[in-house]
Amino acid sequence: MSAEIPNVMPEDVWEALRNDPSAKLVDVRTAPEWSYVGQPDLSSIGKTAVRLQWQVYPGMEIDRDFLHKMRVEGVEPEDKVYFLCRSGVRSTAAAKLAAENGFTQVFNIADGFEGPKDAQGHRGTVAGWKRAGLPWGQG
Repeated sequence: MSAEIPNVMPEDVWEALRNDPSAKLVDVRTAPEWSYVGQPDLSSIGKTAVRLQWQVYPGMEIDRDFLHKMRVEGVEPEDKVYFLCRSGVRSTAAAKLAAENGFTQVFNIADGFEGPKDAQGHRGTVAGWKRAGLPWGQG
C-alpha cells in the first residue's frame, strides 16, 4: 500500500512545531547539506530538528536503519512528523516509508529547505524554509 503524503507549507509547519508538543521535524538531508547549506533552527521554540540522512553520503544509498534511528531519536508513531529535504523528494520518500510502518501523522514540508531553482539556477530564492524567512543557521 502506498501512502499519499500531504504537503504542508513551511510557515504552517513552523506554527505546528511551536504549538504542538507532539510535532517533530525530521531533516533527511545529508551531513554536508546540514553543514554547508544550513538547517532549521528550532531553538527559539525549545526544540531541535531530528537529523537523519535518508540517503547516506557519499554513496547516497538509502539508510536501511532509518526507521530504527527515528525511534532512537524519540520520534514515535503517534507523533506529528514533518519531513524536510532540499526540495521535497527525499522527504516524501521517507514520509511514505514511515506511513507504511505505522506512523499515522506524517507530512512533507512543501518545497523543502531550499525550494526549486530560480531562473539563474540558484536555490533558496523561490520557495522553501529559507525563502519563507523561518529561522535557520549554518554549521
